Amino acid sequence: MAAEDSFRDYVAARLAGLSRAAYLLTGDRHLAEDLVQQALIQVASRWEKISAAGDPDPYVRRVLYHQHVSWWRRRRLVDRPHAEPPDTAVTDRVSDKAVSDKDTELTVRQALRRLTPRQRAVLVLRYFEDLTEVQTAEVLGCSVGTVKSNTRDALARLRATAPELEDLRGAR
Repeated sequence: MAAEDSFRDYVAARLAGLSRAAYLLTGDRHLAEDLVQQALIQVASRWEKISAAGDPDPYVRRVLYHQHVSWWRRRRLVDRPHAEPPDTAVTDRVSDKAVSDKDTELTVRQALRRLTPRQRAVLVLRYFEDLTEVQTAEVLGCSVGTVKSNTRDALARLRATAPELEDLRGAR
């Protein structure tokens, strides 16, 4: 299989997951699309070497997260208004009360915006991408201890600045 075909197959299989991770990092659908596109452009130029080395996912994730941190440093997106997430009109019944997934998504998105880009990346990788501490450290190019301390600090910051998340956890 040609490298170009292999890359197309990879993108088709992983685009949704990469887009989801990028959205959680940026909080903006359009910025997330740009972030994924930029990361994939960077990966495409080295695809033969990356795919020959085995599983390309860790490398692609690393490019995505490093690209996000670089954008944040350049643009300082901290207080920039964010676009609305894609419309998902799914509801759950919890304790005889309808809780909208969109409301939950908005609450989580607002809470994630209160974190530093590195803390956000660690939480997205650990809890949304379901990576281990070792895998997260590999993606971010840091030590496992750094992942642990960033996770601890991010969760403490969320507990202090976003107590509404505890209410969501208790409702599920």
